[in-house]
Parts: sequence; C-alpha cells; structure tokens
Amino acid sequence: MGLINLRGSVIPVASVRALLGKEGATTTPASRLIVLDGASPVALAVDEVTNLVRIAPEKVKIAEADVASESGEYLRGVFEDSSHVTKILDIQELLRRAFAQIVPKRQAMAAAVGANPQRQVAVETARSRLVTFEVAGQEYAFPLDVVREIVTTPDDLTFVPGSDDAVRGVMPYRDGLLPLLSLRRLLGLPSTVLSREKVLVATIGDLVIGFVADRTRAVLSVEPDRIESAPLVLAARAGGEAQIKAIYRAENGRLVSILAPERLFREEVMQKLVHGNTTMEAKVDEGGHVSRTDELRFVVFRLDDNEFALPIDAVDEVARVPDQITRLPKTPKFLEGVVNLRGEVLPVIDQRRRFEMPPTTVNGHRRLVVVRTDRHRAGLIVDSVTEVLRCAPDLIKPAPDLTGEALGLVNSVINLEASGRIVLLLDPSELLTRAERGLLDSFSKETRGKESRQTKP
Repeated sequence: MGLINLRGSVIPVASVRALLGKEGATTTPASRLIVLDGASPVALAVDEVTNLVRIAPEKVKIAEADVASESGEYLRGVFEDSSHVTKILDIQELLRRAFAQIVPKRQAMAAAVGANPQRQVAVETARSRLVTFEVAGQEYAFPLDVVREIVTTPDDLTFVPGSDDAVRGVMPYRDGLLPLLSLRRLLGLPSTVLSREKVLVATIGDLVIGFVADRTRAVLSVEPDRIESAPLVLAARAGGEAQIKAIYRAENGRLVSILAPERLFREEVMQKLVHGNTTMEAKVDEGGHVSRTDELRFVVFRLDDNEFALPIDAVDEVARVPDQITRLPKTPKFLEGVVNLRGEVLPVIDQRRRFEMPPTTVNGHRRLVVVRTDRHRAGLIVDSVTEVLRCAPDLIKPAPDLTGEALGLVNSVINLEASGRIVLLLDPSELLTRAERGLLDSFSKETRGKESRQTKP
C-alpha cells in the first residue's frame, strides 16, 4: 500500500485484504495498522482490531487448519472462543508468497547504498548545468553548483525592520534562519509579490541565502560554446548589467542571462551579510547535520501525491514536455515516443504508464526530466518537478524488503523525518526493462552510424 515513517524507521504497509485475495475496503476510523517486529518489520492494514486474547496452546487446533482455510488463506491453526471459531493466519507465509524476495540483489543494493547512495554515472562533465528561473517575465540562471536546493516561499515571512529594501524577510530553514532577498529588487525591477514564488537557496562562500524568483523554469545541460561572456559594454556599466556573468544562447534564439550571486549585492550589503548575521552560515541541512562536504543532492518530482527522487548527477536537464512527440510502432505502451532534443534522438518515457498509474488530467506542470546513465539517455515525463533536495547520507535508508517488483527501481528511500516525508529514490539504470534498454541501444547505434556517415569525406 505504501510506506510509513514510524519513529524514524521506514516500514512498508501491506493490506491483509489483498494478501487474502479479497476486494479492498474503504478506510474508516476503525481501520488500524498492526506492526510486526523482526528483521524486516511490516505494518498490516486491517479493517478493525476487536480484541486481544490469550489462548492456551492446547486449545489451538492444528489439524483443523486445512479444513477451515478458504482459497488464498494460509493458517497456522484455529481456536474456539465464546462459541466463535477464529482462524490464526500464517502471516509470514502469506507475505512470502506475495512478495518475491531477491536476496542477492537486496544485499548488493544495501552495500551500494552504504558505499555511495548517489551511484556513479557517466555524465558529460564538459557540459555546464544551469538552473533557470523567471523574474518579471525575463529568464535568468544560476550555475547549478551554487544552488543548494529549491523550495517554495512560505506563506508567512518574518519582516526585518530597518533592512535593505531587497530583503523580503526571514524564514525557518532546517535548524536556522534563512534570509530571503528579492531578485526583482536586486535586479532593479519593479517589486511585486506573487503566489507560489520559488526560493533558490544559494551558497556564497560560507553564507546561505535565499533568492526569491517569480518561478523556476528548468535545469539545463548546455554546451560550453553556447555560453558567452557578457559584452564589455555591459560589464563596464554599473547597475543591473554588471550582475550578468555570461549569456547562454539557446537554439531557438532565446537568450538566458547567467547571474553571479556574489555580484547581486552592493559592497556594504555584502559586508553586513558576512559580519552581521551568523544565522546564515552554511551549516544546516535536513536533519541538522553540520558538514557540507558529504551532502547529496537530488531532483525531486511528483506523480500524484507520491514523491520520487533521482541523483542530480544522473539528471542532464529538466524542461517542459515538447508539444510534438513521435510515436513508434511496436514499442512498450509507456514509451511515449521520441523527440529531437538539440539534434539528438531522445526516447521519451511516460512515468505514470511505467508505474501503471492512470493518466493525469492536469498537464500544466508536467516536465521532461532527461536522465543519463552509463549507457543510455532518456526523457521521463513526470507530473511536476518540485525541488532540488540536499540531504546528509545518513538520511538515506535501504528500501524495505516488501517492495515486490519495485525492488529494482527503488533502491533506497530518503527519510525526512523532520518534515514527515518519505521520498523514494529511484535507480536510474533500472528505470527501463531489458527490452527497453535494448531499444535504447539500437537508438545509440543508429545515432553513432549517422554521425559516422556525416564525418566521412
């Protein structure tokens, strides 16, 4: 049924009705979870807990279990109490039959999670990665390596009296306070407060500062030859133009101004930030851990109300879903088709279909997450991309044993106990079945063949 966070432990929830092959029932106030302890704890969802009884061993009838059992039931015995016959379920046998356990794979995954939760993947290190956002209708970007994470602006902000007009206030952030600065004001643009603004939490030296943008747009992996230094005539001027570090030229002719966060402040403001506010030191993360050197970053996306994550090193970019996707015949139903992404044929996978979820009726926030492994590159269609999450390695736990077919896809979970969230961490290399990986191999061969033919004299 899902996962719960029980006193810091991630535990799978199994429906007893489903284990017995019965139709599901609506959850009521009487519904309960019975948590079984052991090497692999599990919570059993039942309609109601009616009583707790003690039965003498001699009253348990073992021989009658086979006669009393119905289809799909596995019993350890029966007993009679107050003229009622009660069946004793062999719950371990029910679980064993319902969930195929692949022990060698589980051990290998646990070892991999312990050694390096963010698996090493082959990423084009020559490319630059940018986080783009919108301010007053214009598109800007920060280099990805300065962005710690992306969160939504809280409804209530604490106002700081006598502060610079660019200061929007402070918000709670992990174990400290995060100052929020308006990018509109820092860029000399009209100040307007919008709903659902995004906060780009950036690191400047030893400081952590939240930059408020109208909205975030994408994570881009761009070729270095498309990034040009700002023209000298702009760099020589004071004001907003001096804050532009470089300009990215996209294929469709649009220009994205790449900002340098440290250039967004006047010198006296920067001095105040460095010397006047110790709450902004880059010392907090999810769970209150101090060190930043071993922090891990993930791109978090949603499918319905479920949160999933991919290691940020495996994500080439995040973009809107293209209007035109070419459907291919005789391919799996969740392979939406292919698109031409900057001259490269990219297969596109519908993650809702991949996880056998019904189609969504809300398409406005759908995004294409371009994932790269050591052999393949593919685009994943998701409902929305919500944040860039940064957390300590000890918050990543092995996925519970009772994950069935998802064992290969979900190799671990991010247990954010402080915020009551459990994020399923996907294994990029396992997002495709063997058949689909073979299909991508054929794409790669065809692409290499075309490139070879084009380079011949």
